Amino acid sequence: MYNLLDILAEIPDPEIPVINIVELGIVRDAKMISENEAEIVITPTYSACPAMFNIEEDIIKLFKEKGIKAKVITKISPIWTTDWITDEAREKLRIYGITPPEKGAHEDHLNIPKKCPRCGSENTRQISRFGSTLCKASYQCNDCLEPFDYFKCH
Repeated sequence: MYNLLDILAEIPDPEIPVINIVELGIVRDAKMISENEAEIVITPTYSACPAMFNIEEDIIKLFKEKGIKAKVITKISPIWTTDWITDEAREKLRIYGITPPEKGAHEDHLNIPKKCPRCGSENTRQISRFGSTLCKASYQCNDCLEPFDYFKCH
């Protein structure tokens, strides 16, 4: 029998390749519906996420390589939340240079100083509400002067 989550964990997030789609919390459910067909339920990180088409294609391709037909269903309810990101993925983001979102963050999370992923300082400032992708904001550390992305909470 297949461990579908292990298979899905082989697929990196197209925008942040150090984490996979399972760690990111995009995969909501995965089950075999027949001997050679799987049903995968995914939820976009936000409704306009341009990576979802690529993720769906990657799922179908990977499962096809393993002799399994993948039926991918996109559900937008409940809406994805950064609370679904695993603790391991949060650490991978930090090591990669992206400050991970806080769990259970409140609505004004962008105006709270972020910890620099490089030097650990909280003496940081927001440069832009939008970073390298729409789900991130740009910050700069006032101590080491390095710019970094912050993965926005929602």
